Amino acid sequence: MVNKVTLIGNLGGDPEIRHLENGTMVGRFSLATNENYKDKEGNWQTQTEWHNVVVWRELADRAEKQLKKGMQVYVEGKITYRKYQGPDGQDKYATDIVANIFRIMGHKEGGGPDNRFPGADSMPAAKTSNMPTTTSEPAPVVAGTDDLPF
Repeated sequence: MVNKVTLIGNLGGDPEIRHLENGTMVGRFSLATNENYKDKEGNWQTQTEWHNVVVWRELADRAEKQLKKGMQVYVEGKITYRKYQGPDGQDKYATDIVANIFRIMGHKEGGGPDNRFPGADSMPAAKTSNMPTTTSEPAPVVAGTDDLPF
């Protein structure tokens, strides 16, 4: 069985970091992903989804030091669901992405360098939308040279 989530999006705010009673560090941040599509009239529309991301321990420490609102980030982790009681005593439900890695890919609106994931200079920049773009022919694939983990 597999529970794996991969997201590339922009931070909705700076990470919120806290320390539990036992000293364990936990951080939370929101991540916005966009999907672009054409509506019935042929106009481009953007649908934004917001994801709650949770980071623990060393990853929370790194998030506190490195992540800022608007940054483009690659996140890998697992999806989790939780139930809790709100202040009114009613049951509430939340969906979180518990990250096990994140990589800074760049900054919103070109605010800094494009730090590509996985970090190889020869890799193309990640495409974060489905909007049509003009590209040249893709490079030929040589058998046995992929670096996929499966």
